[in-house]
Amino acid sequence: MPKVPAYKNASLPVDIRVKDLLSRMTLDEKVAQLGSVWSYELLDDQGNFSNEKAEALLKNGIGQITRPGGATNLSAKEVARLINQIQKYLIEQTRLGIPAIMHEECLTGYMGLGATNFPQAIAMASTWDPELIEKMTSTIREDMRQMGIHQGLAPVLDVVRDPRWGRTEESFGESAYLVAKMGVSYIIGLQGKDIKNGVIATAKHFVGYGASEGGKNWAPTNIPERELREIFMFPFEAAVKEASVMSVMNSYSEIDGIPCASSKELFTGVLRKNWGFSGIVVSDYFAIDMLREYHRLAKDKKEAAKYALQAGIDVELPKADCYTTIRELVEQGLISESTVNQATSRVLQIKFMLGLFDKPYVDVEKIELKKHYSIATEIARKSIVLLKNDGILPLKKDAKIALVGPNASEVRNLLGDYAYLAHIKVLLDSVNQTTFNAPKFNLKNVEKVINESIEKIPSILDSMKAEGVIFTHAIGCDILNSSTEGFSEALHAVKNADIAVVVVGDRSGLTEDCTSGESRDSANLKLPGVQEELVLEIAKCGKPIVLVLVTGRPYSLKNIVSRVNAIIEMWLPGEVGGMALVDVLFGKVNPGGKLPISFPRSAGQIPVYHDVKPSGGRSHWHKDYVDELVEPLFSFGHGLSYTKFEFSNLVIEPQKIPSDGQVTIKVDVKNSGEVEGDEVVQLYLTREHASVTRPIKELKGFKRITLKPGESRTTVFKIHTDVLAYYDRGMELVVEPGVFKAMIGSSSTDIRCFGEFEITGKKRKLGKNRKFFSDVEVI
Repeated sequence: MPKVPAYKNASLPVDIRVKDLLSRMTLDEKVAQLGSVWSYELLDDQGNFSNEKAEALLKNGIGQITRPGGATNLSAKEVARLINQIQKYLIEQTRLGIPAIMHEECLTGYMGLGATNFPQAIAMASTWDPELIEKMTSTIREDMRQMGIHQGLAPVLDVVRDPRWGRTEESFGESAYLVAKMGVSYIIGLQGKDIKNGVIATAKHFVGYGASEGGKNWAPTNIPERELREIFMFPFEAAVKEASVMSVMNSYSEIDGIPCASSKELFTGVLRKNWGFSGIVVSDYFAIDMLREYHRLAKDKKEAAKYALQAGIDVELPKADCYTTIRELVEQGLISESTVNQATSRVLQIKFMLGLFDKPYVDVEKIELKKHYSIATEIARKSIVLLKNDGILPLKKDAKIALVGPNASEVRNLLGDYAYLAHIKVLLDSVNQTTFNAPKFNLKNVEKVINESIEKIPSILDSMKAEGVIFTHAIGCDILNSSTEGFSEALHAVKNADIAVVVVGDRSGLTEDCTSGESRDSANLKLPGVQEELVLEIAKCGKPIVLVLVTGRPYSLKNIVSRVNAIIEMWLPGEVGGMALVDVLFGKVNPGGKLPISFPRSAGQIPVYHDVKPSGGRSHWHKDYVDELVEPLFSFGHGLSYTKFEFSNLVIEPQKIPSDGQVTIKVDVKNSGEVEGDEVVQLYLTREHASVTRPIKELKGFKRITLKPGESRTTVFKIHTDVLAYYDRGMELVVEPGVFKAMIGSSSTDIRCFGEFEITGKKRKLGKNRKFFSDVEVI
């Protein structure tokens, strides 16, 4: 009986199995592990797995298979069946039988047919409820792993301070602390307690992608080193050290002349050596060839591959392109085979950790893609932010309502750009491009399938009907079209109503008919098309107006904010968003969401954010612009309620702590109104007279609490001095002695309690391990 190779022995440690397998591999087999293949490239024109195509593409094995669900029109069971067929081919028809990692997008749920469309990430951040996001990603993990999917290309950890950037909607906002906190929870839920039953999370985009010039996609990012470390790297460092994230993806942008995909300083220096990251680095789609074609750094694909591999990018996505030249690079002595071995070992290690060699197949008959409506509804409800209310909300059901606006009846516009029903359009629109080259089967009936799926989702209009609300409806205008022909019908409806509910906003996606999403950047932050003009015309009717924003980014509302009575921001709420809005409109749910990003008055204010330096956020000495105020229209952390909350009894103890100590800050919050509601207790800290200037306020803790009328609870923040660290003049991460000021309130500008404490003793340099977040409890 032949001896079983060590790498096939499940009882042996992973490192021994990796070493054994690597020793058996040819250079071609090693290189294959650093590549990927589009799932549809393995299908014939009827959508069936093709052994012939597999022989051409997989004969040496493969590292990853790209989006078996997200790049096809296959059902969950069909996806699982395809995955099993691919794994069977790799195990039985290749020399060493190495299974592949299957990856999918999962920003708002598994991006495939039949999955739950959760609210977009900017909406998740508006809940200020990390535990709820972890609960959501736990269900995403179950959905994906049962189909045989092992890696998700999320979360987005870009800190975004320029909402002109189209991908603002995919982010958790402008605060490094909030982004990190939400991101860590996202990762923990997705990866689970045991990665053999989990899905690898991918922290992206490392680093600075969301701080591009002019808010333009793929544009350079110009970030000083201290700000890069303290703000833009912070969520990624937390993801590595707090959540043990197993994959990182590069940013498309460049920093100081070095495209991130070619940066050894970032991926080998910071990520691996400094932070101890031990997972795999995957390229963003086509990012390696961009070193040649877009950045004009590399002269050809071979040189692009050299830059990326030496930087520390292990796997090229979405298909092997530049990395097909690695064999030639080795043979010509341009890179060493040890460099290839290092990257291949990382890929193999992850595959062993996932249990792919020991359990490569899934049970197709047991596949059941459930709809997680209760969690999606809770997120949608909690994400709704009440920006303005003069008392008109909540509405009464017997009021005569005119429901107006392009997003009142358009279900498609409730979805974010990485929801399957929105995202598949970019693939279909690009089938003639060599980068996609999709087979005919993807076109067959796919539009019908998408439309049928969208028709099953209730719109805001449908949800109003289901709630028994009597109303008239008029679209008024389109999202992008400049036609005002529909204005007259809308105005007629409003004139014959008591109240106008005007639903405007975005169409999110990656194609040219979209207004928000990847590569859909905005120059002026004006509501797309003639939607602002529609609101202003309706205002002339003299009827009360509730403005509902279904958007992917904050828009400039300065021309209409005074003309409406209430403003609701519901972002891109997913498939349950219609009913969530109706619940808030009529008081079934008390809104409690808070803004994770500031609303500028105009694009000319950008950047406008809460944690500015002492000399920032104003024009000295007159403060304001000649033609504009400097404050945001709605500030970070802002969000109103149908009830009122009182803050009192701030207690800080001890008043003095050593540089390696902990301070406890307590505050009482009371619901002094007449209905139950949620408040987000927000803690901001600052200090003066440090070795470097510090922001006037930094978010350092928060907690969403629910209080009944008259109820009071105490929120307790326990803050280790690690949380107060920053980079000093020597660019060392330190805790410096000095006086810190504490501010607690309902938003970054609505501070209710003030106090201070002092760190004593000597300056302390932090080691590699640190504490990133305050511990918060409610008693």
